[in-house]
Amino acid sequence: MTDAEFRLAVERYGDMLFRLAYSCTRSRADAEDVMQETLLKLYTAQKAFESPDHEKNWLVRVAVNECRHLLRTPWRRRTGPLEEAADTPVWDTPAQSELFRQVMALPPKYRAAIYLYYYEGYAVREIAALLGAKISTVQTWLLRARGQLKLRLKEAESQ
Repeated sequence: MTDAEFRLAVERYGDMLFRLAYSCTRSRADAEDVMQETLLKLYTAQKAFESPDHEKNWLVRVAVNECRHLLRTPWRRRTGPLEEAADTPVWDTPAQSELFRQVMALPPKYRAAIYLYYYEGYAVREIAALLGAKISTVQTWLLRARGQLKLRLKEAESQ
């Protein structure tokens, strides 16, 4: 991969990779690490991609694997996260802020499925391939995530 091709790929996919990693890790620093590792693997990969969609799917799959690897490390299991209130995004309305907070409170597999389905526009079949799960499993994750979000948002609204 040439430097110019790499720069183009970073511009095209960098934000998407960061958002995906942030939705999985809930940490800006970890999301940046995952994004950098993913892009480094792209740069060093001796792989010819069939199309931009093939390249994007490959990057999403690598990013998901990097997130899983990061979340499984012994360091993460033995330490507690610091509160990173300063790192949370600022939203235009309180409803957007509440929705983001509730989505981030979901388990990682639900967050990743919600992000890929609603924000990146992937079909359930594609999400299953990217996350290494069965189609019915992804459908269940989306169903459960929607149910949890519905309950949590109703509770927050009534308070």
